[in-house]
Amino acid sequence: MSQIRTFLAGAGTMAAALAAIVTLSGAKSPLRHETFDEITVGRINIVEPDGTKRMIIASKARFPGDFQQGKERPRPDRREFAGMLFINEEGTENGGLIQKGSVGADGKIASGLSLTFDRFRQDQAMQLINNDSASHQRTGISINDVPFYQVTSMEDMTRFGQESDKLPEAQRGAYWQKLSDEGRLMQNRIWLGNTRDKGSALQLKDARGRTRMLLLVSADGKAEIQMLDEQGKVSKSITPGSRD
Repeated sequence: MSQIRTFLAGAGTMAAALAAIVTLSGAKSPLRHETFDEITVGRINIVEPDGTKRMIIASKARFPGDFQQGKERPRPDRREFAGMLFINEEGTENGGLIQKGSVGADGKIASGLSLTFDRFRQDQAMQLINNDSASHQRTGISINDVPFYQVTSMEDMTRFGQESDKLPEAQRGAYWQKLSDEGRLMQNRIWLGNTRDKGSALQLKDARGRTRMLLLVSADGKAEIQMLDEQGKVSKSITPGSRD
């Protein structure tokens, strides 16, 4: 028995030494392939070998902030959503899918889903959105012009908001209009979706976000094409019974 104990002690020492050598030499453990029928988690981080996060799937309780060049920033406004974030190679948010749906203590519905794709180091260039309430369902696709990040960064947008808050309310509109005229802000260029009166619409806009062509179908099936001037007034309207 004493020989067996001596042998086991020696084997344990040798195993520990080998483990230390493997650790110090930087050897990597072999890839593991696991199969599960079901997994229940609060959050899943998809990462590259160097640890860079590339995708996060999370519950409302574990939903992250946003990511800019590998650093996570707080986003308390996202605590109402569960969903998924897309993150690019440098660790910057690249879009995502968020969703929620509940009935509050006041009986009001708070429901929505948004799938977005961002411009590099910038905000959403395309969005598929659905918002639902007792009075209205808003569903559509939005395509935006987004400034290059060296023209307007996400930090710039935060600063713009802070500067606007310091101004008298009567001056804020002019402040944002000036930034828009300078090409510093995102502009919606195309909106395709439903309308509040249960119709459907396609809005085509110029570089300043002004609707210049509007395709409409009303709830009762009436179709119309409107062309608008810079002030938003209809300059020409085409209906099934109209003539050029």
